[in-house]
Amino acid sequence: MSTSVNHQVRLAARPVGEPKPSDWALVEEPVPTPADGQLVIKVSHISVDPAMRGWMDDRPSYLPPVGLNDVMRALGAGEVVASNHPKFPVGQHVTGMFGVQEYVVSDGTALIAVDPGAVPMPTYLAALGMTGMTAYFGFFDVGVPKPGDTVLVSGAAGAVGSLVGQLAKIHGCRAVGIAGGAEKCEWVRELGFDAALDYREPNLAGRIREATPDGVQVYFDNVGGEILDLALARLTVGARVVLCGAISQYNAREQIAGPKNYLSLLINRARMEGFIVTDFYDRYPEGAAAMAGWLREGKLQSREDVVGGSVADFPETLLKLFRGENIGKLVLKLT
Repeated sequence: MSTSVNHQVRLAARPVGEPKPSDWALVEEPVPTPADGQLVIKVSHISVDPAMRGWMDDRPSYLPPVGLNDVMRALGAGEVVASNHPKFPVGQHVTGMFGVQEYVVSDGTALIAVDPGAVPMPTYLAALGMTGMTAYFGFFDVGVPKPGDTVLVSGAAGAVGSLVGQLAKIHGCRAVGIAGGAEKCEWVRELGFDAALDYREPNLAGRIREATPDGVQVYFDNVGGEILDLALARLTVGARVVLCGAISQYNAREQIAGPKNYLSLLINRARMEGFIVTDFYDRYPEGAAAMAGWLREGKLQSREDVVGGSVADFPETLLKLFRGENIGKLVLKLT
């Protein structure tokens, strides 16, 4: 290895509201040396995800919070540059939970070998990564779609939502997306959604009614808040609500706003269910094979919003998510 310094971003303080520069610390430490059964990965791409905001809070969740002064948790992709591991030789490309840093040592647990010659590396963090698995299992296993269903998707221009709408069309459903801004809505329509609604325009409730004249059988929620309430008002009998995320609430300084229209679940005998993609870890090969097949056939598009920079650019890149500045999967490429 040509360098001996590993730059890292560590969590210095628990954010209140939107993360600010003082919540982070940029740290240097020596590049780790692999022991027997270990390898060192040079990180090339870091996945930037809304879930990161929840990992920064000290409260019960599906994963322990990131500890103060610990490297910020992040999925990543990179290349093995030193190895004492029989399954991962130098030159192998891999994905895994690497953190916001330039180098990481691993014993090989939960690493996935990938081929950068098949698709670009960022795609392994998007449609062929945990983002794609979230869309696949959330839609098919939790949403239980039937051909002909109307599927309403919030955050439709985001990493997961854009894939869900395309999966709906592949499955023979009608897809209606909600996104922020004309550019995002135009791209959502280009993906094949039957309708794209700009939540920044007036009378979103009325426009959702017009776009879903027969109601909503599956609502895939990525944003929570007011849009969740509007979607609940359109449910049909036996509808399914998939709770994937609530990005509108992640920086809330006060108590998170819950659904006001929850009685629609009772009236319509509907089901609202949250899920965590890691619950389906044993079935990732199934999901990855299906997504890869649709990519090859041209039925599915994976769009990555790649920002070039260093690990020091991570804090500002993360804020793009909460400001609605990304289209598709946000990735920080270490240049």
